[in-house]
Amino acid sequence: MKGKVLVILLVLVVSFSVFAAGKAEASAENQSVVLYSAHTQEIIDALVPRFEAATGLKAEVVKMGSSDVIARVKAEKGNPQCDVIWSIGGEQLEANGDLLQNYEPKDWDKVEDVFKVGHGWLPYTGMVMVFIVNTDMLSESEMPKSWKDLSDPKLKGLISSARADKSGSSYMQLATVLNVYKDKGWDVYKSILGNFVLSGSSSAVSRFVNDGEAAVGLTLEDNALRYVAGGGPVKIIYPSDGTTAAPDGIALVKDGPNADAAKIFIDWALSKETQDFLVEEMGRRPVRSDGAVSSELPAMGDIKTVPYDFAWSAGSKKEFVAKWTEIVQELGL
Repeated sequence: MKGKVLVILLVLVVSFSVFAAGKAEASAENQSVVLYSAHTQEIIDALVPRFEAATGLKAEVVKMGSSDVIARVKAEKGNPQCDVIWSIGGEQLEANGDLLQNYEPKDWDKVEDVFKVGHGWLPYTGMVMVFIVNTDMLSESEMPKSWKDLSDPKLKGLISSARADKSGSSYMQLATVLNVYKDKGWDVYKSILGNFVLSGSSSAVSRFVNDGEAAVGLTLEDNALRYVAGGGPVKIIYPSDGTTAAPDGIALVKDGPNADAAKIFIDWALSKETQDFLVEEMGRRPVRSDGAVSSELPAMGDIKTVPYDFAWSAGSKKEFVAKWTEIVQELGL
C-alpha cells in the first residue's frame, strides 16, 4: 500500500511538472510587447517578423506621428498601455523624461559615445537631415544646395515638408536652421516656410517628390535613399551650410505592462544584426561602433554637420512651435 501511495505521488509530481512547464512555455509563447512608433510602415513590416522569429515574442505596433506617440503615452500615464516608444525624434523624448524608465541595454558599450546624448532614452539609429530633389523637375543649376536656397521664389509651392508641430523630424529641420543661422535663423526659416506645401506625414514627403507632386522635399536621409535606390527620378542633397546628424530614439515606457519583453525588444533593436539590417535594407546609419555603413551613402566626414543640442531643442520646443504656428498663420499655409 505504501508503495502504491509513493507511485501515485510520483505520478502527480511528474504530471504537475509537465503541466507547469507547458504552462510556462505557453505563457512565453503568448508574451507580447506593445510598441508605439513613428517608423514608416515599410520598416515596421520588415522588422516585426524578424523580431518575432528571433525572440518568440509577439510585437503589437501602433503607428503614429511622433507628437501623437507622446500625446498618447501622456494620456495613458495612469494606466500605461505601451511598453516601448520606438523611433521618434529625440526632442520629444528629452522633453518627456517623466514618461520614461532608464534602461542600459545589453550592448551599451558598443554604442558610439557621440550618440549617447539623451537622458532616460536611448539612441536607435543615426539620422541626417537632407533635401530630396526631383531631377525631372529641376536642372542641376536650379537645385537648392543650401537651406537659404530653399527661399528662391521659383520654388514657391514646390517644396514638400511635414508640419513642425506634428513631426519630430520636421521640428529638427526647423531647429537645424535656427542652429545654423543663430540670430538670423527665424528670418531665414520664414523665407523658406513661405515656399512650403505642408504635409501631415513626414514619410509622405519623399513620395511626393518621387511622384512629381513636389520638386523638393525636406526629409531624413534613409527616406530619400529608398527612392534613389528604387530608381526614381530623385537625388539627395546635403545642405552646404550645414545639417544635423543625430540619433532618433527608443525608450522604455515607465510602468509599461510588459517590462521584460520591452527590454528584450530594445536589446534586439540595438543588436548588431538588427543595426546591420537597418543599414543594408533601410538606408539608416548605425549607432554601434561595429556597425556597417551603406556603400550608397557618403562618409559622415564628407557631410558638413553642425553640433545639435537636444536639451536646447527640447527645452525650446514650446516656444519654437508657437512661433512656427504664428508664421504659418501669417503666411496662410
